[in-house]
Amino acid sequence: MVAAAPVLCLPADDSQEHATSGLHDGYRAGVTAFAQGTQPGVFRPRSLIVTIYGLYARDESGWLSVAALIRLMAELDVEEPAVRSSISRLKRRGLLEAERVDKVAGYALSDEARTILDEGDRRIFARPQARLEDGWLLAVFSVPESQRQHRHRLRARLGWLGFGTVSAGVWVAPAHLDGETRDVLERSGLTAYVDLFRASYLAFGNVSDHVAQWWDLGALQAQYAAFLTTYTPLLTRWGPGRDSEPDAFSDYVRALTAWRRLPFLDPGLADDVLPVGWPGHPAADLIAAIQARLSGPAERFVRSVR
Repeated sequence: MVAAAPVLCLPADDSQEHATSGLHDGYRAGVTAFAQGTQPGVFRPRSLIVTIYGLYARDESGWLSVAALIRLMAELDVEEPAVRSSISRLKRRGLLEAERVDKVAGYALSDEARTILDEGDRRIFARPQARLEDGWLLAVFSVPESQRQHRHRLRARLGWLGFGTVSAGVWVAPAHLDGETRDVLERSGLTAYVDLFRASYLAFGNVSDHVAQWWDLGALQAQYAAFLTTYTPLLTRWGPGRDSEPDAFSDYVRALTAWRRLPFLDPGLADDVLPVGWPGHPAADLIAAIQARLSGPAERFVRSVR
């Protein structure tokens, strides 16, 4: 299990506001959307900024100067115009707020961003695992066509939480996502369009077969496998004696940016219903090892820049 450490994952970061239409399109569209732009070493500047703020701007001020952010992003091979454009987008979304400290221009986390940070930490790092005996959480909804924008937002939020699709208006998740689901739907103003139920599977099929229909486990498995393939060599390169703080920063931020998407596609299904040799577990162990090896020198580099 990964030790708790702060990072930011946003409900609509990058491609998460996907509209869905087919019976099982919601979850599958989510996996596909997250796969886009997450090839090894390829990240949107906005995603990297989100990771940096989540890791290094969680103190009382939640503030980074523009100059420091540009310097940090340069280590990630992102040029200044792209940094400024991404900051503007995050500001327009209400996640960053312009603020001067000692006459120095910078941006601080908004209250909304802090709330999302707090909610995201448990999902990304604690990795709660379901037990079949705890049952399931059902989200049941029927939104009129005249309010289809709310239907699209609702599906996007449920997909972000890791829900699978039983039918067009019935989505399912492990019961331990109850509190997190309530918080997200309340904050999104969507509670009028959905009912939540706790349920137990009684009969008549094989629950593992149903889970394989409700979630696209093959696509998620491929995402975990790609993470392992890409970042296992990174950890190997950081053997004893390597101590470059700028390199530690760039490698750590890239690895965590790739990782932080995956727990929001994986609801933490019980081992009983997962394929044998599920790669999610070794992938979680890998990011824990990367964090243990790189977080210290990476933070020292950030302090030197700030």
